[in-house]
Amino acid sequence: MITTKLNIDDKLPLTCSRAGACCFGNLVLINPWELVCLAREKKITPRAFRDLYCEYGGIRLRFNGKAGWKGKQACSQYLDDLGCSVYSARPLACRLYPLGRQIQNEVVQYIYQGDKFPCLEGCPEVAKLPYLSVGEYLIGQMTGQFEKAQDAYLEMMQSIADIAFMLILDTGLAGSGDKKTLPLWRKMGSELPEVLANRIGNEWIDRLILPEISDELEDPVSFVQKHNDLLQSKAQEQFEALQTDKELHEASVLMMGVALHLARSIGTDPKILSEHWIGIAKEHGAIE
Repeated sequence: MITTKLNIDDKLPLTCSRAGACCFGNLVLINPWELVCLAREKKITPRAFRDLYCEYGGIRLRFNGKAGWKGKQACSQYLDDLGCSVYSARPLACRLYPLGRQIQNEVVQYIYQGDKFPCLEGCPEVAKLPYLSVGEYLIGQMTGQFEKAQDAYLEMMQSIADIAFMLILDTGLAGSGDKKTLPLWRKMGSELPEVLANRIGNEWIDRLILPEISDELEDPVSFVQKHNDLLQSKAQEQFEALQTDKELHEASVLMMGVALHLARSIGTDPKILSEHWIGIAKEHGAIE
């Protein structure tokens, strides 16, 4: 699919008509901080919100509401005659829509898919509304804190993957001739999200999606840092006494699975990422 890259000053028909077409049949991925924000707005616990309104262990909002635009089902948070019931806490994917956000070599690039502005199909009336620059739109949508959370989780994803690297490279597992670990890294990169979530298991899914953090919600960077510290502590506690190659292999696969599942929640392609990490592991002596 064609990707249209944007400059911050590009002006587009970004004034929303409030028709709600984008709330039907879309894919909305959320990170753990966003889930906590949504739960607070809903006045329920993060676990309850996850279990009621999310899929794949808590990384995707359910679209199981009443059918509407083009016969597609509404987001679980969409209400007739009201719209989004959690609008103040809506995740970055909703705030940016119809734009996307990419990071390459630490440079942020805003985009949209296709060569025709996406909103013109479902809401053609936007062409008659005031045009906004990309920068003006981001300010109006208050994306700042949500982008910080996304970037912080990108760093946390790498730190979790580093545990998987350590378990294969720094423990003697790779040197033992292990040929089972990297093929499973590759397999997980292509697995359906529900399959990967099942592979990871409830204990580590809960640690990833439902961190036991009662404060720092207003500061997403501190929240993610605490989340990362909790995961690192749990991994050290669980894996410090491992001795056999089988145990090390299973732990490395588990941590890579957690990293790839988090990667999907922030919009990173797990297949591309797993191949990238396999290449790095091979450069440092791992084989398959």
